[in-house]
Amino acid sequence: MTEKARAAKLVAPYGGKLVDLLVSGDERGILVQKAKQLPSIQISFRSVCDLELMATGAFSPLDRFMGEKDYRSVLREMRMADGTLMPLPITLPADSIDGLEIGGELVLRSPTNDMLAIMLLEEIFSWDLEQECTAVLSTADSRHPLVSEMHTWGRYYLSGPLTVLNLPRRNDFPELRRTPAAVRTLLEAMGRDHVVAYQPRHPMHRAHEVLTKAAVEEAGGSLLLQPIAGTTGHGDQEHFTRVRCHRTLIENYYDPGRTLLNLLPLAVRMAGPRAGLWHGIINRNYGADQLIIGGDPHGPGTDSRGRALYASRDVQEFFLALEDEIGVRMIPLKEMVYLPRKDRYEAADTVVHGSEEYIRVSSTKVIEESLFRGTRLPEWFTHPEVAQILYEANPPKTQQGFCVWFTGLPSSGKSTIADILMPLLMAAGKKVTLLDGDVVRTHLTKGLGFSKEDRITNILRVGFVASEVVRHEGVAVCALISPFEVARDQARALVGGERFIEVFVDTPVEVCEVRDVKGMYTMAKNGKIKGFTGVDDAYEPPRSPELCIDTVAVPPDKCARMIMTLLTEKGFLTTNNREAARQVVRQDLLPEMSNRPATGLWLERP
Repeated sequence: MTEKARAAKLVAPYGGKLVDLLVSGDERGILVQKAKQLPSIQISFRSVCDLELMATGAFSPLDRFMGEKDYRSVLREMRMADGTLMPLPITLPADSIDGLEIGGELVLRSPTNDMLAIMLLEEIFSWDLEQECTAVLSTADSRHPLVSEMHTWGRYYLSGPLTVLNLPRRNDFPELRRTPAAVRTLLEAMGRDHVVAYQPRHPMHRAHEVLTKAAVEEAGGSLLLQPIAGTTGHGDQEHFTRVRCHRTLIENYYDPGRTLLNLLPLAVRMAGPRAGLWHGIINRNYGADQLIIGGDPHGPGTDSRGRALYASRDVQEFFLALEDEIGVRMIPLKEMVYLPRKDRYEAADTVVHGSEEYIRVSSTKVIEESLFRGTRLPEWFTHPEVAQILYEANPPKTQQGFCVWFTGLPSSGKSTIADILMPLLMAAGKKVTLLDGDVVRTHLTKGLGFSKEDRITNILRVGFVASEVVRHEGVAVCALISPFEVARDQARALVGGERFIEVFVDTPVEVCEVRDVKGMYTMAKNGKIKGFTGVDDAYEPPRSPELCIDTVAVPPDKCARMIMTLLTEKGFLTTNNREAARQVVRQDLLPEMSNRPATGLWLERP
């Protein structure tokens, strides 16, 4: 038997063996019938992803959602109670524990009510949001998408042994969705003991191809390409396009005898260095003993003050310090430069001090200069097959959807500016949906009250509708008080950070009171209305909105034009778009506006 034909001896799973929580056959049939009589809870899509990876062994040695001892220990020391290194807590939040009893069984169901697993409930414990965020993410800033999401989690965590009846249904790319055991079998058949894993967040281009092939050659191993197809990071390309690009690249440019593409149904945490280490453990369970760690800091970018949450060097240094313990060697992603005379890429450290002409490549800059402007990516940057997929999936930025989200005190001028902005955008050729706070409450959120919980629900419902409008390349103009920063940040995460334009209508409360045609401020001050924002309920101003408008100094038509200018600067509008809209500042209102006193320009919708 040749060396290549023999079955490879891969690195053992983390902890020694793969966890397997699935039942089958007659046992499963009996348990399914039993489960129909048990109480049940619906778990989030994030928890569904966690359950699937736990059931199939990707989170080995973890065999349940963490109990309190393991959870507290992981927060403090990144270790489970038995000393096993585990960078992140894997927990199951619950909104309500009514009807749940320690020692009883309950069924875990998906958000669409599919039966997934039976849990023997052993623990119910409370958790502290700020403590967990600070320990795991190093920030409690709600601009971090996971922080804002955690504000919606239940107050309790549940834990206990799991019996998994069904894995979640995945209808996209079923041939690429394999368990760790199945991946290991395929890698073993390739006959190479070493496996290099790579988890690209974005479509791969020629530089990535050169780097991954070089890493595999140096290791004398196989390549496991594992893009994430669960819940991805803030601003990441949706996985359908990414997977099509990866598959095309592998089918045309990689050796099928030493390359495997597999989709990982992971709910990312964007937790910086801890997340990088966690990904190393997961890839070991799939059979990899080496992991390419690049410039991705495993985070969402910046916080609400514009500061980077994590640095790529932090991820690499943290991983390097613990790679021996997790049994996965880090391969740092080197900078690649393009040599135009030879039409190839090489590592920068091999050419930058020589006489060879080279180009430092910024993927972001190349994409912005071509794809976002409606042209295909150049062949020196990416292969034509990949360029075509990306061209079809990504309209020019001027054709992409976006959301303008007005926030401010009641009667600050949000609706007034929105009413002027809407025809400006339509004159520029945009399809606009206006989601005004008062109108929304008569339809979409009718029945909600004004408690903090209901107000957050109101904001998130509008955010969801806006995200769907934007996803289909429309424009959503939202005008709501939206007093809570965390709820606005959740709306931002729903829409996508690059497409969310937060406009703070910064108007002093005493001016708002003068403009209030409904008399709400007066009624609130007289005690006839409780919980009124600006009187007896706080408003949390944005810390870093895309635009802050002083409506005392600037009239409403100019405010709308400021927003049009900002949208042009961000690439959503062309100069021609803006010129076409120049004469459409509500011509029916201009004569009336010119005859009003300054406060009359800001009359809010009754």
